[in-house]
Formats: sequence, C-alpha cells, structure tokens
Amino acid sequence: MSLTVKERNRYITEILNGTYSSLKAVVPINYELSKPKLVEQSIHIQFGVLIGITGDIKGKLVLDGQTSIFGSVGETMFGMPLEGEMLTSFSGELGNMIAGGLSTNVAESGINIDITSPTIVQGNTKLSGYKKALHVSVNLENVGEMGICLLLD
Repeated sequence: MSLTVKERNRYITEILNGTYSSLKAVVPINYELSKPKLVEQSIHIQFGVLIGITGDIKGKLVLDGQTSIFGSVGETMFGMPLEGEMLTSFSGELGNMIAGGLSTNVAESGINIDITSPTIVQGNTKLSGYKKALHVSVNLENVGEMGICLLLD
C-alpha cells in the first residue's frame, strides 16, 4: 500500500514529534532543537547510532555526534565517565531507548512501527540510498551538539 503525500507528511510529523518526546524523556540535559532541515546529499558521520524503522513507514533513525557528546550524556545519566566498550554499548542503548520511546509515542497516534537493534557507526562513514532525509540539531547545554537524522526509504 502506498501512502498519499498527506499521509506521509503526517507520519513524518508524528515521527519527529515522537522522537522529540522520547529525547526529552530519556536525556536528562537541557537542550534546544533546530528546525528540521531537508538533507540534499549523503550524510557523513564519524560516530553515531543507526536504528532501522519498519512498519507503516520505513527508514532509519540516526543519532550522530562526537564520542565526547555521547560520553557526557552517559556520565550525566550514570554519574561516571564512560569509555571504550562501555561508551559504545551505552551509545547503542541510548539510541535504542530513544527509538523505543519513539515507537511507543507514534503508536498512540495510530502509526505502527517497529525498530531494529542499534548499529554503531564509527569512522568516516557516508550514508546514502534513501529517498528523503531530515536533520535536526540538538544543542545540549554545556555539552555540545548531537544530530538526529530521519532517513526515509
């Protein structure tokens, strides 16, 4: 079944709003969000988490930022510095918590999605092969900037 433009736009709005609500519930740091921007080219990241989205809408949710950003979020949440494998594991779990909250939030508006296990992306990585992409910057107070990308298939 193919979605109408109106349905697709509603789904995208609900997914963005569901992501924002989930971020607020999971991350205990004050932050400001930029307006969503349409990404016209491939996305380049050095470190991040990719989670697949299946169901009524298909795509990927990507959180990206420097490892120090993920480390600061983890330290704020758990009260201790995270490094190495613990930081990698935490980063995947952070993505999983945000995407899980997103899935729950959009279900309340009648959109059914499932999420895949998180994939950690490290090194000079180029993401492409999607139909549309939206990017939102999350400026975490006294920490720095993390990106949220919604890649739609």
